Amino acid sequence: MKLDELKPLEALLTADFRQIEPRLQALDKHLILRTYLDGYTLGDIDTKIWLALRGNRAAVSFIKRGSLANLARWFNYIEENHPEIQAEIKAKDAAAKAKVAAASKAGASYALALQNADQGVVTRFLPEPSGYLHIGHAKAALLSDYFAHQAYKGQLRLRLDDTNPSKEKQEYQDAIIEDLALMGIKPDTVTYTSDYFDYLYDMCVRMIKEGHAYADDTDQDTMRDQRWKGIASARRDRSIEENLRIFTEEMKNGTEEGLKNCIRAKLSVDNPNKALRDPVIYRCNIETPHHRTGTKWKMYPMYDFACPVVDSHEGVTHALRSTEYTDRNPQYQWFIDTLKLRQVYMWDFARMNFIRTFLSKRKLAKLVDTGKVWGWDDPRMPTIRGVRRRGMTIPALRDFILKQGPSRNVVTMDWTNFWASNKKEIDPIAPRHTAITKKDAVKVIVKGADAPAEPVKQEKPKHPKNKEVGTKQVTFANELLMDQADAKSFKDGEEITIMGWGNGFVRNIDTTAEVIPTFEIDLNLAGDVKSTEKKVTWLASKGQTLVPAELWDFDYLITKDVLQEEDNMEDFLNPVTETMEEAWCDEAAASLKKDDIIQLERRGYYRVDKGLGDWKEGEEKKLVLFCIPTGKTGSK
Repeated sequence: MKLDELKPLEALLTADFRQIEPRLQALDKHLILRTYLDGYTLGDIDTKIWLALRGNRAAVSFIKRGSLANLARWFNYIEENHPEIQAEIKAKDAAAKAKVAAASKAGASYALALQNADQGVVTRFLPEPSGYLHIGHAKAALLSDYFAHQAYKGQLRLRLDDTNPSKEKQEYQDAIIEDLALMGIKPDTVTYTSDYFDYLYDMCVRMIKEGHAYADDTDQDTMRDQRWKGIASARRDRSIEENLRIFTEEMKNGTEEGLKNCIRAKLSVDNPNKALRDPVIYRCNIETPHHRTGTKWKMYPMYDFACPVVDSHEGVTHALRSTEYTDRNPQYQWFIDTLKLRQVYMWDFARMNFIRTFLSKRKLAKLVDTGKVWGWDDPRMPTIRGVRRRGMTIPALRDFILKQGPSRNVVTMDWTNFWASNKKEIDPIAPRHTAITKKDAVKVIVKGADAPAEPVKQEKPKHPKNKEVGTKQVTFANELLMDQADAKSFKDGEEITIMGWGNGFVRNIDTTAEVIPTFEIDLNLAGDVKSTEKKVTWLASKGQTLVPAELWDFDYLITKDVLQEEDNMEDFLNPVTETMEEAWCDEAAASLKKDDIIQLERRGYYRVDKGLGDWKEGEEKKLVLFCIPTGKTGSK
């Protein structure tokens, strides 16, 4: 190789292995009788090419295998004898390892070899605004954000893939942007695939002119059958002129002939990978105006075409997407190669799957449209808004998803760990309150020398272990409410502990009654709380205004752990997925606001869906509380 051939190699050796392999072979041949690439000492060319190769993990791995003996000899010689040029490389390695260690501390491995990362990293999150974001989308968004902003000092682009006006709404688009902000994801740029409709149109015209695409009016069922069987369409060999006429005149104007046609890329008829069998890349839609472009366009690009073309055009360097797209990766690369576009590297990660849950937007939309749930933010829905309304905190959501890492291993998880991670967040800061269900309330008369003649209020901490949570007023009185289940467990004369007050002896209780209406307690504040078996919650029924509340709990939407492709969703819908009990809460609960998270003593954690101040004038004011799973049962 001549000097003018060696000089450009530094920039060319940062590509993927397929592109650099011929250059590695040329270097190996050049080094047959040489110690250095240029001259007899380490010079500028050797330094730059060695550093370029050292920064390409695929190249290093190949060289170390030794199949190119001369290149391996030169590479190892430089590494062993010239440590002076390796300081920068070692610093980069150390920084990368530190980032990986920080991200992997919970067990997930972030040791990804992103190709050409030293040339800059630009990732993208590409949701379709046809529904609200679910937790599967959250993983894609958080991983793209992590590799753009934490692992590398790169950029994250948010691109709304608005190519199907029949399914998309401004409502969904706005919700996606809001949900990302809630998760702490701040894209550097927000764009829309519709921004590039003119460019995509030109690219499709080019593909037709170059013989890489054709217009096809085969009916949908026949086309599906032919693709499955590997049969060529009768329209595959249409002339370029005819294809252009149909695309640029008929389809563009939404004519009767245009509506019968679609444009298909001419990849393959019978490739074993069916994703490569002449996919549709453009189709007409005149029924629904686009929510951004109105009726300007009568035809729209398909995801499989728009995705690689716009990724490359926008400057995306690394596209992270779930393993359900793995079969379409060769198709993505075909468009890049055929149109001679700038290379975009792909990394597949496993999507999150949970038992008794589906993440198909089509199925979720059906639940919303048929009234099976209250909406996209229903606490039973696996949407970001749904799990947040159920009580999942954003820090716990981020932590859980990032702990899963970018692994390609597909697993179906129980909800246990998901909600257990949330409990760690809320337990140290959730104020404690008390609730007694109305139907199970038992009247208790408090007697004895320690019993207050009149109600007394005392300031007590809201959290037994965290003073910073604040204090609340607790009312002590000679008339209380206790829970029926507790009352039924008592024996006459038994000493119990009244939580937050002291001990007392149960008196005049009819343990044979099916429903215990009332009993007495002889207060014994000198008693040892450690000596009692039963510690019970209570509310003073005098001296405070009890707060009415609804206590809601929820179950899975479906009865089967994993729905199969052939399963009919309606056959596995859980008939009862919600329960509600009316209750009384302590007076201090009156100040609770929407989105507050509390713990009801001996009941669990709850998110406030409505506080007393969240009702319209004339409406009955009450707390609406949603039970938050803790991971003990894995319930969604």
